[in-house]
Amino acid sequence: MVTIREHKELVFFPVFFLLCTFLFSAPLQSATWGFSLDLPEGYEYTEGDKKDRFSFETADGAMFDLVVYYAAPNRASPYSSVEALAEDVVLKLKNSGDMDSFEYRQKKAVIIELSFSSPGGGGRSYPMTGWALCMELGDKNRATTRPLLLAMAYGPAEKQELMPLHFSALDSIAPEEADKLAPGPITEYSYPRENLVSAPIFGLDIEAEFCEEDDDAAQALVDREFQVLRRYQNAANWKEAWIRFYRAIYRDSYERLADAAFKIERRLSLPSPLTGDWKKGPKESRDFADAVLQWVQSFTYERDPEGSDFVNLVSATIEGRGDCDPRAMLWAIILKQADIPSAIMVSRQFSHAMGLADLPGAGAHFKLDGREYLVAETTAKVSVGLIEESMSEISAWLGISFE
Repeated sequence: MVTIREHKELVFFPVFFLLCTFLFSAPLQSATWGFSLDLPEGYEYTEGDKKDRFSFETADGAMFDLVVYYAAPNRASPYSSVEALAEDVVLKLKNSGDMDSFEYRQKKAVIIELSFSSPGGGGRSYPMTGWALCMELGDKNRATTRPLLLAMAYGPAEKQELMPLHFSALDSIAPEEADKLAPGPITEYSYPRENLVSAPIFGLDIEAEFCEEDDDAAQALVDREFQVLRRYQNAANWKEAWIRFYRAIYRDSYERLADAAFKIERRLSLPSPLTGDWKKGPKESRDFADAVLQWVQSFTYERDPEGSDFVNLVSATIEGRGDCDPRAMLWAIILKQADIPSAIMVSRQFSHAMGLADLPGAGAHFKLDGREYLVAETTAKVSVGLIEESMSEISAWLGISFE
């Protein structure tokens, strides 16, 4: 994303500024069943009851259907298991694709490769391809039998360029609240989180635990979401697409970095002089944020203008490399896991990204979702709250909250 920038002769100021925020599309959240869905931009709601059934479609033919099956009073669930639901989908569609069972975060699931014909006018049929998920939902309603979710992402067979969109749509499903900050079901199926390994944290003389394929999985998600993001490069809804891109990475990375964030907090925090424990007050929070900022500022500046130009956050943590946006996101995740509200801000005009944190004290502020965050520059060696004067143009920045 970011063009290389030299900071040796730049002057930084604690510029104070506020930004009026705009409302962008947010994930669909089911109050009834507890699942959430964060579709890529451009999907328009076409039919359903907005409770148990939803259908969406894009202008270029990508379709997404979601149905919840459940036991009603005096009525058994129509399907006894996710396998029974999957077999019925295959039968009704006369589907020729393969299917496979797996477990997603203690919930049974089946993935189905879709290859079927859809009837059209004049007796014609149209080949369709895509993927589907059959999954157990959480026990939000404490039913004897868990509700089952069917999600299908598909489109015309000749439009294989829609395939990253299909995967992204399905991977955005969080079956229950606890899954909203964990890798999605498609990524989890492709890269099961198994076999814990220890790896050194860059520059801090400590180690943290990761799953064996966390770095590969995180980079695969970044690359896929970048493919999706490129669809909106010249579109009117490019801001919404950017927000979703970073939202998808944040969700995928948050749990992968949990142990690393904890170890980094222990390493860079000082015990309270009053209590001797690790609880941070306002001053300690700012000192900790500055210490983490100095750490990410020490990373090797690296970018790939031919690819996604975003080093996944697992590799960034272990290897100490990346440009502004992975550093800003990593800083924000570490602060959030230390109970400090955080976010990021990005600018297409300046080709840059910075961190945001709800911290006390003077400095450049950015207003987002009713909070005034201090700004953090991650690629120049300056403290929290300082921003290069030439980048303080209010309208050039887009705030991204992960709350």
